Amino acid sequence: MKIVLLGVLFMAFVSCNEKSGSIAVTDQDLHNAVDAVTNIMIHDIFSPPVASRIFAYPNIAAYEIVALHNSDYVSLAGQVNGLEPIPEPSPKDSINYQLAALIAHMDLSKKLIFSEEKMDVLRDSLYTTWQNQNTSVFESSKTYGLQVAEHVAAWMNKDNYAQTRTMPKFTVDSDNPERWQPTPPAYMDGIEPHWSKIRPFVIDSSEQFKPVPPPPFSMEEDSDFYKELKEVYDISNEITAKGDDSEEIKIAQFWDCNPYVSVTRGHLMFATKKITPGAHWIGIAKIASKKTNADFDKTLYAYTKTSIAIADAFISCWDEKYRSNLIRPETLINEHIDDSWKPVLQTPPFPEYTSGHSVVSGAAAIALTDIFGDNFSFDDDTEVPYGLPIRSFSSFNAAADEAAISRMYGGIHYRAAVEVGVEQGRKLGKFVMKKLNMTHSDTPVVSN
Repeated sequence: MKIVLLGVLFMAFVSCNEKSGSIAVTDQDLHNAVDAVTNIMIHDIFSPPVASRIFAYPNIAAYEIVALHNSDYVSLAGQVNGLEPIPEPSPKDSINYQLAALIAHMDLSKKLIFSEEKMDVLRDSLYTTWQNQNTSVFESSKTYGLQVAEHVAAWMNKDNYAQTRTMPKFTVDSDNPERWQPTPPAYMDGIEPHWSKIRPFVIDSSEQFKPVPPPPFSMEEDSDFYKELKEVYDISNEITAKGDDSEEIKIAQFWDCNPYVSVTRGHLMFATKKITPGAHWIGIAKIASKKTNADFDKTLYAYTKTSIAIADAFISCWDEKYRSNLIRPETLINEHIDDSWKPVLQTPPFPEYTSGHSVVSGAAAIALTDIFGDNFSFDDDTEVPYGLPIRSFSSFNAAADEAAISRMYGGIHYRAAVEVGVEQGRKLGKFVMKKLNMTHSDTPVVSN
């Protein structure tokens, strides 16, 4: 009887010991969570502006927990618009702050996507692993992580997103030749016409970085506008004559990032799956973090800072898009120059000026330069899962310049939208970097 009792006590001790060890949370766990969100957004086909919001809030929730625990980082409360300090954990609770941060990230991500069950798969797998490692720490960390997620969700829900869901669709002005018209093949409505009404994170308002207007609309052949239109047509013909192996077409395809590409086969139309421009730059943040062997906290800092810049860039860009409401090259070329012409890339469903890729890339490049330094070379494998090869860059700004010009190569933007857009993004990015003080040693290293 004593032997049996000792055996039971031993097994209980072993079982208890197995669930009271340390829980290790690594930078790879964070990368996996962000990757999961990206993949779900591709599946759910979120628009580029909405996708930027989905990245930003979970990163902020997780970052705030880390900043509370790691004295190297500074809370964003009082720095981003409307964010109040997160609740303090109970002193008696044994909390793994990185674990709590990852739990908050996953919970808030789940609130922002459609396919919640796909997030549940990752979460439940991790929960089982963590609970088996240390039940007490897991439960305390989970409780706190979910508490912070609710706190950030309450702030998030005041950003006017819900209200914009019920605002009217964009009205197309068919009688005005310079105004945007829906483009083939799907002729979709203009997406997110009210995105400028979303509360920004750091910039003062959506209009703060309002760019100069585009060249005045004119179909006179000696006008600046017509010259830019003709330039799009001529470049497209020149590079398509070279074939699919031309460098310009490779650049256009690499930076396409259009989640709305429609494919028509007979009477069937379906969408191909692609990441958004913001997701591409979040992927670059991952590449830079891994190249520098950044730990969990530094990786989260990079994701958070970059995603805030991207989110504000979309608000700024969309403000201008629906103010200038400029017609796309495809429409005018088909009407006035060549009715059989098609751009290299499919034209996305919103007005032309300024180029969203250009604005977002400019802002993201400034943020990443601020974090990792100038002349940071990297191999960009973000598009490999979508059948595109790796491209190499000497710096984040060089990548941004290529992303911007890719829109002209793709035949979907005029030169002004590209050149003005990337500078709009860089100005915004520098402002955001100057305003955000996320580390005690923050020394901006952004280049001019």
